[in-house]
Amino acid sequence: MHEDFLRHALRLAAGNARFGKGGPFGAVVVMDGKVIGEGVNQVTPANDPTAHAEIVAIRDACQRLERFELRGAAIYSSCEPCPMCLAAIYWARLDALFYAATRQDAARAGFDDEFLYRQVPLPPDERSLPSMRLLGGEGEEPFRLWLASEGRVGY
Repeated sequence: MHEDFLRHALRLAAGNARFGKGGPFGAVVVMDGKVIGEGVNQVTPANDPTAHAEIVAIRDACQRLERFELRGAAIYSSCEPCPMCLAAIYWARLDALFYAATRQDAARAGFDDEFLYRQVPLPPDERSLPSMRLLGGEGEEPFRLWLASEGRVGY
């Protein structure tokens, strides 16, 4: 059954690539044997660098279920997720990830996520993106307010 859902994601990716609607990536979110969300890469048509297939599929599933987490579901991606999508998969609390192509396969097609995989674990001062912490004390105030809020919803 896993292969059927992965083939669904691959068909989405191939269709997106064939018709030039975005990058060659597709993903589906599955719960209880049913597709509850799907997406294709929409980075270029949407002018949105975060509109990766996995993100689009997670958003679709969350909207359909009217909740912000996806415990009990799995995601099937045509390719090993980039660091952003992998983080979103963890944030969504998905139970499992299945993918077909590797990030090395994607790199051969010009999508080199390896740079990001190397940057993320570095301390901020060692990353290629200049990063500087400012207003540390003031930055803590929203967290104090959050902790004091009776209406907060943890995630």
